[in-house]
Amino acid sequence: CEYMTGGTTVFLGDVGDNFAAGMTGGMAFVFDPDSKLENLINPNSVTYNKVETDYWKSYLKNLVEQHAKFTKSKYSQKILYEWDVNVNHFVQVCPLEMLDKLDNPISNKSLKQKAS
Repeated sequence: CEYMTGGTTVFLGDVGDNFAAGMTGGMAFVFDPDSKLENLINPNSVTYNKVETDYWKSYLKNLVEQHAKFTKSKYSQKILYEWDVNVNHFVQVCPLEMLDKLDNPISNKSLKQKAS
């Protein structure tokens, strides 16, 4: 996602060191069951957290379902089979400069702040 300016990516495998360096747009979801991402991500221009809101959980599930449908990936099918557990292993990565431009907040904390 280095220099990513738009779109959405979903990583079901490993990512490399300095992940998201220079990411200024778009959204990334990383399947991180071993909690390695925190040691690989470049947090200078992004925020990252578990997928918290129902909107983004549904959005992500749809993307993984599309991947499974079109690629017949057994790995993605396994993730979907245990979705209620595996959704908690995804990390959502968003550029800081995009946070106030999103129609749907990435955090339940954001929802509470907007309601105040």
